[in-house]
Amino acid sequence: MEALEIARWQFGITTVYHFLMVPLTIGLGLVVASLQTAWVRTGKAEYLRLTKFWGKLFLINFIMGVATGLVQEFQFGMAWSEYSRFVGDVFGAPLALESLLAFFTESVFLGLWIFGWKRLPQKLHLATIWLATGASALSAYFILAANSWMQHPVGVELVDGRAVMTDIWAVLTNNTLLVAFPHTITGAFAVAGSFLLGISWYHLWKRRRDGIDTVDANGRVVVGENAAIGRDKTDHAVWIKALRVGAAVAIVAFAGTAITGDLQGKLMFQQQPMKMAAAEAACHNGTSFSVLSIGDVGARNCEDVKTLIEVPGLLSFLANGDFNTPVDGVNTLIPEYQEKYGTNLPDDPMLGEQAGAEIDYLPVMAVTYWGFRIMIGFGVLAAAAAAVALWVTRKGTVPQSKWLMRLAVFGILAPFGANSAGWIFTEMGRQPFVVVPNPSFTGIDNVFMFTAAAVSPGVSTAELLFSVSAFTLVYLALLVVEVRLLFKYVRGGVPSAMPELLHQDDSGEGPDDSGTPGKPGGRKPDDVLDFAY
Repeated sequence: MEALEIARWQFGITTVYHFLMVPLTIGLGLVVASLQTAWVRTGKAEYLRLTKFWGKLFLINFIMGVATGLVQEFQFGMAWSEYSRFVGDVFGAPLALESLLAFFTESVFLGLWIFGWKRLPQKLHLATIWLATGASALSAYFILAANSWMQHPVGVELVDGRAVMTDIWAVLTNNTLLVAFPHTITGAFAVAGSFLLGISWYHLWKRRRDGIDTVDANGRVVVGENAAIGRDKTDHAVWIKALRVGAAVAIVAFAGTAITGDLQGKLMFQQQPMKMAAAEAACHNGTSFSVLSIGDVGARNCEDVKTLIEVPGLLSFLANGDFNTPVDGVNTLIPEYQEKYGTNLPDDPMLGEQAGAEIDYLPVMAVTYWGFRIMIGFGVLAAAAAAVALWVTRKGTVPQSKWLMRLAVFGILAPFGANSAGWIFTEMGRQPFVVVPNPSFTGIDNVFMFTAAAVSPGVSTAELLFSVSAFTLVYLALLVVEVRLLFKYVRGGVPSAMPELLHQDDSGEGPDDSGTPGKPGGRKPDDVLDFAY
């Protein structure tokens, strides 16, 4: 394996892993802020329990996202120094804004939210979670501004082989960014909605299994209570409300991702036509959308691909908004790319083994073709499951079927898969470019960079193998930690995030006579610190 290939694997592994936490942090954080708003406005106990339980899971995921995200910026200088030199003048502004403005605000106000329970006035405390989660979304905006510039460079000029920013406003209002941001946010809500749905279904099923809740002759729930702390009627209200809110959020989020995804497809056709062709494994010009193609979709000559099922006119609609305009295929685009950008990389010693190599303008179609369909398929699956959940729980509880419960829990993974597949498709579909050229090859639009030219020339294959192995092992360890923490608090239910339930009621009025479970008269804990840690 060459250094370039290992560097790409390293960045891919760390970035996709980090992005597992990002959508859940953004989506769940905004849901928690909404739930706390409902509690402040109504004073209902179930909203307080909802806020603290989901807030606990949000905090676990947030800190793991921070830990894994720190690695990303270090990689720019370590493995991709030539890339950093080329884009540094452009990336400096949005990444500085993300760190100094968005992340700083997020961290400060999240700290105030964690330690401000019963120490800050209710409305001021509520403002802290809105500021923290709003800053998370703002952080995503600045990161996407940098990524969108890689997909469509604007607001710069070339000076001595470097992209020098001339218009920060153009970078921050890039049309690619203005579509990618809402697509990412709605994708985050899809993750949060399925997360709420699956976990809530599990707890409602547990109440059915334990005989706490039953159903009458009409199938309507008969809510019961258990002497155990946290298994009262309010507990049922917590889970049924969370499930139905999660299902509704997932459905609306899917609609949002579909609309913004359609806009992205039309921009992709204009800005990166090869990515569009590779997503369809379209070797020849046409208007039909491939539902199923077979053959060696990774073949570089594109001749072994055979389309079995297609929808006439749909590809033209996705690209142009009509059903008749042909979309250029791979065989048409490759000669155009070769004419514009050359057939071989520069014979530059800085490129190492890649110097003078022939440029392959066709992305790996096995990744682009199936990545595009996995993204859409998992999204549709999650939305359909949410719609079914709304119907099944219309009478106030879930069926007793253990297999349905397991499907609901495993369904949490579907929007995660859709988000990951979408990002892999987006990033690998623009190869062999790390900075994609604009369609016009004149003036300041002549700004692009081949991935082969972006890797650090002084980093050896052995060094990269060591670092990718080390990162992968550390990330696996962190994954075990996060999954165990999430399982622990999910299984524990609301009391695992609200130890004060063991000592006082939801209103916070007066402790009861018990201490810790099984130890009457035990010491009352500090509920704020227990919630934080």
